Amino acid sequence: MQTIYISFTQSTKQPINKSKLRLIKEVTKQKLNSILMNMMMSSRIHICFLVFMFASLGIIPTPSLGHSHICLPDDHVALFIFGDSLFDAGNNNYFNTTIRSNFYPYGETFFNYPTGRYSDGRIIPDFIAEFANLPLIPAYLHPGYKRYADGANFASAGAGALVGTYPGYVIDLQTQLSNFKRTKMLLKKEIGEAEAKTLVSRAVYITAIGSNDYVSAYFANFSVFQSYSPEEYVDMVIGNLTTVIKGIHKEGGRKFAFLNLAPLGCIPLFKAINAGECEEEITALVKLHNKALSHVLQELESQLKGFKHSITDLYSLVNEAVNNPLKYGFKEGETACCGSGPYRGISTCGVTGVNGSVQGYELCENPSDYVTFDSSHPTERANLLYAKAMWNGNQSVTRPYNVKALVEQK
Repeated sequence: MQTIYISFTQSTKQPINKSKLRLIKEVTKQKLNSILMNMMMSSRIHICFLVFMFASLGIIPTPSLGHSHICLPDDHVALFIFGDSLFDAGNNNYFNTTIRSNFYPYGETFFNYPTGRYSDGRIIPDFIAEFANLPLIPAYLHPGYKRYADGANFASAGAGALVGTYPGYVIDLQTQLSNFKRTKMLLKKEIGEAEAKTLVSRAVYITAIGSNDYVSAYFANFSVFQSYSPEEYVDMVIGNLTTVIKGIHKEGGRKFAFLNLAPLGCIPLFKAINAGECEEEITALVKLHNKALSHVLQELESQLKGFKHSITDLYSLVNEAVNNPLKYGFKEGETACCGSGPYRGISTCGVTGVNGSVQGYELCENPSDYVTFDSSHPTERANLLYAKAMWNGNQSVTRPYNVKALVEQK
């Protein structure tokens, strides 16, 4: 692309009179028309920048800009994020809940302060955004974030697909959908209805949800299974997720990416309270969930117009990293970096005593040596491993498309 420099020099002793200024504007307008014609095949963002610049000089009337206050390149793809603590960038910081990670040592290695992410640094959506040439997508509730043309992060730590999972302490998945609908309305006002429709259609919607629906059932002594069989309970979780997927599709979303559930029964949390053994009841539910999720996504491919999806096998990825840490550059697979008790699986990471003194938890020296940061969440380095698999993994781990392929689809 040709770079054009336009300089207006004005002496403080001899100001330009109005007739000369009109002449400059007229000549510049003629040159602009020629420039724009030559640039029609170039990126829309450059054209918009020039139009905006000349409008600010009064060469082009401001009303002719319409909604084009934010100009997007033709290949721009936004990222909308739904889910739980695996994807939450800090939404839980902004409402009254005890499910938070806005304290040290969370965030210590990349941000150098706690952001509300359940990791020592970046989480999976941060890396996906980077791979897609987007900025980090902050929490939707962050008071300073309004650039929804890049996407939004609606995820909430502790959230489940079921409204009854930790009610009052989280933003459940259905409410996350409602927040997306509000965002779409704001986008229409910001960039115009036609542009918003295109953005929503080309965007990728990534989701990680379900873990808390099963973990909460476990800590309630599986009382829910007095009324439902495990299969019926999984069907409810998948059913609620399907309703939200269809809701996003109804709003214009077409490209979806999912993580299946990790082997939750073998995370440090459960090994610590189960004498070093995996909790098989949780594992059985996870396997049922993952099978049902894969099946329903295949069904939606044929039911919903334009629906395309990616599902990444997080279950296998985590199993591999935990059982073969050296193969992936880690030193420790089973024990967490931060916490207390066996495997550092007791959820005390960051808990402090009087006057901020450390009380009851241990912290490893280098989180990058570990697969797991606290009792149930990955380190930044593990998040990068999983994000790479989502982004450009082969069919053995991510199918039928990877996220990169979804981003590149028009």
